[in-house]
Amino acid sequence: MNSKITRRSAIAGLSAVAVAPAFAQPARPEGTITVAHGFTPGGNVDLTARLIAERLAARLNQQVIVEPRPGAGGSTAAASVARAAPDGKTLFLAAGGHAVSAAIYKSLPYKPLEDFSWISMLSDFPFVFVTYPDHPAKNLAEFIARAKSEPGKLLCAHPGNGTGQHLALELFAATAGIKVQSVPYRGSPQAATDLLGKRVDAFMDNMTVVAEMVRDGRLRALGITGPSRFFVLPDVQTFAEQGVKDYAVTSWLGLAGPAAIPAPMLAKLNEEVVASLKEPDTIERLRKIGGEARPTTSEAYRARVASDIERWTKTVASANIERI
Repeated sequence: MNSKITRRSAIAGLSAVAVAPAFAQPARPEGTITVAHGFTPGGNVDLTARLIAERLAARLNQQVIVEPRPGAGGSTAAASVARAAPDGKTLFLAAGGHAVSAAIYKSLPYKPLEDFSWISMLSDFPFVFVTYPDHPAKNLAEFIARAKSEPGKLLCAHPGNGTGQHLALELFAATAGIKVQSVPYRGSPQAATDLLGKRVDAFMDNMTVVAEMVRDGRLRALGITGPSRFFVLPDVQTFAEQGVKDYAVTSWLGLAGPAAIPAPMLAKLNEEVVASLKEPDTIERLRKIGGEARPTTSEAYRARVASDIERWTKTVASANIERI
């Protein structure tokens, strides 16, 4: 009798296991979502974060707030998100400088690729290389020729060592086979002022910083770094169009979260972000901020970050840039 009861119990137990529902992973974050970023309020990163927060709030029907956490070139915000619970309630508005930091810093309080769930890119944009209007080099080819004839004498400004603009400049010099003197500044305003005053020969920076000065003739654009012309300055040729082959650099903004966000939730967040980025109003507002909407899969975004980390690490090594 004991054996029959045992068999019956065993069969009943197996049946219970077979019909018991598996614990479902949540398909969306529960409660208020915080989008953190590592820059001061009012800039293009902050404005993009607020735009995507507004769109996610509408699509998910829940509160989404933006929290600037400036410091250490964005690393403070990145570290705080990397340590957060993977419940989708803490997200990270990452900038292209995230990959640059991975190349420049000897150590970081997080793993730049592995400690994050990569939701989608949001936008991208090239840099622009400018000079003053009566500089002897009237175009990029003449600038390169002059740099070759006077190695290391041309002064090229950028907003600071370890920035994307700095590494874009170093990569340009290496690709074109020239030597220039890299001149770091603490941000863009003083660099632009010194270029206007002809104290440096050229300046590599975001279009949003110098586009108006190019339009009104105070500066002349020598080229943009992207693979194709850009809507902000549509008449300015790319470096590749002017003979610098195999050179194309863009920076980006994207949305990420802590590693190990459940797959259904990651898919849901990607779905809503991508749908938002395809809305005409979102596209237009991103353009006003200075970026082109770039929705991607999670996998494509992760691959872009990994590729940029590898590229900038090689650039830092080949240019003998001292790591911090």
